[in-house]
Amino acid sequence: MAKSLFEKLGGKYERQDDYLIPCITVPTEEEQLIGIWVQQHLDYLKKYRKATYINLLTSGRLNAYLPDIDRQAQERSHILIEGMKQAQGITNS
Repeated sequence: MAKSLFEKLGGKYERQDDYLIPCITVPTEEEQLIGIWVQQHLDYLKKYRKATYINLLTSGRLNAYLPDIDRQAQERSHILIEGMKQAQGITNS
């Protein structure tokens, strides 16, 4: 029997009864702590952007993507707070 593309790329099958099931695993990633903004963004992805969430998860890029979102949210929060301080005439001293 000719090898499938999956087998040519190094994939393996597991026999269960009369079926061959591909042995598929999600790439391991280093887990990182996430803040409230990232938790909300992750919930948004799961509810409203399922394809994007699944693509990030199965490609192993989710845990690299989330810290970038956290950094962006922190920067925007800082810019907004500084703008509000200037508008209200608040100084640090």
